[in-house]
Parts: sequence; structure tokens; C-alpha cells
Amino acid sequence: MNKLLIVGTVAFDAIETPFGKTDKILGGAGTYIGLSASFFKLQQAIVSVVGEDFPQEYIDLLTERNIDITGLEVVKGGKTFFWSGRYHNDLNSRDTLDTQLNVLADFKPVVPEHFKDADVVLLGNLHPLIQSSVLDQMEKQPKLVVLDTMNFWMDCALPELKEVIKRVDVITINDEEARQLTGEYSLVKAAALIQQMGPKYVVIKKGEHGALLFHGKHAFFAPALPLEEVFDPTGAGDTFAGGFAGYITQSENISFENMKNAIIYGSNMASFCVERFGAERMIKLTKEEVLERLHEFKALTQFDISLEQE
Repeated sequence: MNKLLIVGTVAFDAIETPFGKTDKILGGAGTYIGLSASFFKLQQAIVSVVGEDFPQEYIDLLTERNIDITGLEVVKGGKTFFWSGRYHNDLNSRDTLDTQLNVLADFKPVVPEHFKDADVVLLGNLHPLIQSSVLDQMEKQPKLVVLDTMNFWMDCALPELKEVIKRVDVITINDEEARQLTGEYSLVKAAALIQQMGPKYVVIKKGEHGALLFHGKHAFFAPALPLEEVFDPTGAGDTFAGGFAGYITQSENISFENMKNAIIYGSNMASFCVERFGAERMIKLTKEEVLERLHEFKALTQFDISLEQE
């Protein structure tokens, strides 16, 4: 099986939405990515860091999903990264209430020896210097490097972010971040400018309105599945990235045509994540449910149309 290397936070979250609130629960980009990618046939490893306060049951959950945790550093006496946020009524905007870097402040990632030849590397949302240091440790050039980032790094580490962007094949960001990174309101123009920075493929996530894939002059749009209930959008973008990278890793095909499929698989996985708080839905998700919803996506997006005009 092909190898997927994931770099991202394994953390605690406390979330408040119009539908309720949680105490400390399992979160982190690496966690969501790993849980999502675990539905594909591949070998995967997470490179991250947690404190001694991180429950063994959460670590067991990752290993039960066949996620290699050799690269998960546990700092004795340390405290795990913690984020707390409150979502507004539209669920598209949120306020960060608390961020405690804790062990993440001094994190120096170490890629496990048996994953230095990974086929696909997914650089989750972390400081660009951490992302770059992981690429520096790879013994051979991966077939595909996917980068996820956010506006926070554009505000405080833009030069470092631009350096790592030069080294990746795919970047996934939301529409607001694409506009901030390029200064262009048009997402078509923004995608073209981002491709000039290095990535051959640009994925622009639009939340409940789906996702766009750009490659050269080509574009593809995947809708988000209309859902009866949306409880919590935390981790949806990471779950999307996990489904996208998981499918690409499994299929061994990095063509634009196959990335269209990967976008649908990513959107499918993200549609489950938002149905419960935190990672709860992804933890209980079954392969049968994933397949059933893929059929729903197919029905949503396929149609016959007559192109002949009378």
C-alpha cells in the first residue's frame, strides 16, 4: 500500500455553536486528517506533538484506525495544544476565545524513518517553518505534496509561507484566504496567481457552497451536499483534505481528472464531520455510510442535458 505522511496538530478543542457547547474534546488538524484518510487503503503516519495530559484512549483511537503514531511526540510534564472558539449563527464565522500553544510552541517535527519515502505528504495547518522542515527530512521527492494553510500565517509569517508554497504541488485554502494571499477578489484570477507561486493545483474551499479545483486554464467545481443538520464546522476543512489526500494516495493517480474524484471524496468526508461536535461523527462513521453518501453525491451532480437548440 502507498504511504501518506500527515503533519498537523493533535489537540484539545472546546467548541460553542448555536446548537450547544463542549468541554475539552479531541481535535487538531492532524487528527481530523488521519481519521478521514483511514477510510482508504493506504499506510499513514501522523507527525505531531502532545503533552502528558493527552488521554491514552485518544492515542488508542488513532492506532485502532491503523494510523502510525511513531512520529507523535509525547512531552513529559507538558500540556497539549488547546483551542476554544464560538461560532456565529451562520456557522461561517467564529471568534477564537482562547489559544494555548503549550507543547506546540517548541515543536520540532521528526519524520519516522519508515515514512521518509512517503508517496504523498499532507502538510496540515501549522507554522510554515515546521512544514518546510518536514519536507527537508524526506529522503525522496514525494509524488505529491499538499499544503493547507490559513490567514493567520499570512498575517504573521508571509515570507516563510511563500517559501514553502514554492515547494508544494497542491494548496488548499478557503476563498477568503485566497483573496488575502493574492489581493484579487476574483477566485479565477487568485488561483492563477497562486499557481505562479509554485503549486500546479489550487483547491479553494467555499464551505457549504462546495470547492473549486484549478489547474492551468482548467477548473472544476464540486458542490457540498445539502444537509439537514449542521452542528459544528470545526475540522471540516481538514477532513476534506484527508479525504482528498487519502483518495489520491490510494489511487496512485495524480492527474487533473483523478483530482476531480478526490475533490468529491474530500467533500463527502467533510459532509459527515459537520453533523456532530468535534471528531465525534468521524469516530463513529462506517464505510457503508461513506459509500451510501457517495451515491448521493453522484445523484446530485450528474445530469443529462440536450445541447441542441430548436
